[in-house]
Amino acid sequence: MKKRLRIFALGGSDISPTGQVDPKTGKFKIPDLPEQWRRTAETCELLATIIKNNPNDNYILTHGNGPQVGSIILRSEYSKPILHPLPLDICDADTQGAMGYMLAQLTNSLSVIGIDRIVAETVTRVVVDHNDKDFLNPTKFIGPSYKKEEAEKIQLEEKHLMKFYKKNDEGEELWRWVVPSPKPIDILEIDIVESNIRSGIIPIAVGGGGIPVRKVIPEILNGDEIYKCNYDIIYKRKFIQNQKPLEIYTGVEAVVDKDFASSLLGTMLIEKAKNRNEELDVELNIFTDVDGAKLNYQKHDQKDLRLLSLQEAKDLYNINIFPPGSMGPKIKSAINFIEGGGKKVRITKAELYYETLKGNAGTTIVYSK
Repeated sequence: MKKRLRIFALGGSDISPTGQVDPKTGKFKIPDLPEQWRRTAETCELLATIIKNNPNDNYILTHGNGPQVGSIILRSEYSKPILHPLPLDICDADTQGAMGYMLAQLTNSLSVIGIDRIVAETVTRVVVDHNDKDFLNPTKFIGPSYKKEEAEKIQLEEKHLMKFYKKNDEGEELWRWVVPSPKPIDILEIDIVESNIRSGIIPIAVGGGGIPVRKVIPEILNGDEIYKCNYDIIYKRKFIQNQKPLEIYTGVEAVVDKDFASSLLGTMLIEKAKNRNEELDVELNIFTDVDGAKLNYQKHDQKDLRLLSLQEAKDLYNINIFPPGSMGPKIKSAINFIEGGGKKVRITKAELYYETLKGNAGTTIVYSK
């Protein structure tokens, strides 16, 4: 019997409310923890309903961490006089644990409706290429939104690279901090994630896109094979000709895009099932803060893209109509996923999931229409 796996890639707005303006300052508000817990609980209620309606399917939750990792770095910067700074990979690890803890509320939501399933955070490292071009031209938006004038001031004073994000409903430009976002090429804990699924557990994986690490290439010195990691940590063993290098990894300062990581996660699980002569039916649901992909986004002739074939998605992506750091990675992730054997991808708001199933909202991408 063919098994179905549904991956839900949650956006920042599914865990942290966005677009709120502080009436006292007129600036965009950074939601506090109670607001984030409540928003996460709302998302978990929606997911519990989906699981109740499809009880025989398996599920994975993934999530972004743009707003949260930005907040951690802000706290780190404000505390510079008394505490050490935090590198991005540590911030990613912090958000993975904290946000996984928040999303584990799904266990509560399921219990209330009589479903006994464990939801478990899996700390997940993803491997990246330290020569990825995104280190030279960062594209990943993190932290809160700012108006243009404030963003320019932050860039001048704090030396953070700020870029235009999008316009709000009032037509004002929103700007955010950008950091490197290299493409994930491997997931080190993939076997643990798969084991959880096969045990009936709903794993929370590649949180925040995963903790980015790079494979360490050994140096040969005085007959030793030496692996140099961050913070002057060194591993070594005797060098033997034609000996296979060790699998040694160390952290990288970056924030991996959760959609690319979720797509990779799905295709790796498909490949592992295929190697066991099993057929795995996987769909990827990317939740975001907009109602799917658009042509001419936020222009007078904006057009919804409700259903795309793989080829149509590739053609549109190749003419660069989808902005990097927002819809562009989602479309490219969908392309990678379907080319890797995935069944379909939906890009939508969480609250519009069922309307997206009907074709009335969001964007659905399939191999062939």
